[in-house]
Amino acid sequence: MKSNSLRDKLIIVFVLGLLLTSLYVWFSPAGAQAAPDVQIPVLNTQHTLDLKQLKGRPIIVTFWATNCVGCVKEMPHLIKLYKELAPKGLEIIAIAMSHDRPDHILEMQKRKGIPYPISYDSTGQLSAAFGGVSLTPTTFVINPKGQIVKQKIGEMDMHLLHAQILTMINKQKKAS
Repeated sequence: MKSNSLRDKLIIVFVLGLLLTSLYVWFSPAGAQAAPDVQIPVLNTQHTLDLKQLKGRPIIVTFWATNCVGCVKEMPHLIKLYKELAPKGLEIIAIAMSHDRPDHILEMQKRKGIPYPISYDSTGQLSAAFGGVSLTPTTFVINPKGQIVKQKIGEMDMHLLHAQILTMINKQKKAS
């Protein structure tokens, strides 16, 4: 009987430790986490974006899918943000999930007039590099130092995002 009781206690301690570790990772500040060092191929081009080489400017990386209602709803706002702030340094990269079809992605890009680069994560390597992204939209905001300062599953608050990006751009101007 005692060995079962000890075993049960060890299992409970292990599960609690795993749960606490998971909660810490989930809720810990993302600002200390460096953005992954990845090469992002731009769909339907020979161009590749090197996330490390984009350091020094604010970056939004958004994982999306053509059948994701929230993703499609965010697009006009991201397009507007890109058109306004890309000349000041902002980069937006949209990464379509592996379950999407390249022809659907290109059709959506054309239909919506998406001006920022789109990648197709056909192998799932990009979503794995960003911590195993599986839900869309999932958005990462990366500061000019190359740190992830925000990670959001679901639609972004575009007013807060706009203000956050402007703050980063203004800090960069002052530092220059």
